[in-house]
Amino acid sequence: MLIEYAPILIFILVAGIIGMALLSIGFLLGPRRPDAEKLSPYECGFEPFEDARMRFDVRYYLVAILFIIFDLEIAFLFPWAVSLDKVGVFGLIAMAIFLLVLVVGFIYEWKKGALEWD
Repeated sequence: MLIEYAPILIFILVAGIIGMALLSIGFLLGPRRPDAEKLSPYECGFEPFEDARMRFDVRYYLVAILFIIFDLEIAFLFPWAVSLDKVGVFGLIAMAIFLLVLVVGFIYEWKKGALEWD
């Protein structure tokens, strides 16, 4: 029974060996010409003006969470749409409830002003 997993193990080993070999070759043979500009910290093309541990506005995280929520929504809608004839009315109602919860969350974020950038 374990012999059935041999091709997968061989694939993982070969991929690991090739990956390590390419990284090693790049590290050993790659050019090393550091200068002051390459070694300087980079922040959107200009000199950093704050500490790296500064606080971000909470709206940044709210927009990120909204993106994840709606990205997951689309990821769940595609397989549901493909198998709609098999899941029937129960699947339609379940997806309607799922979408309703997401819409309520979106409206809540909208009313709280999470999408406003001042």
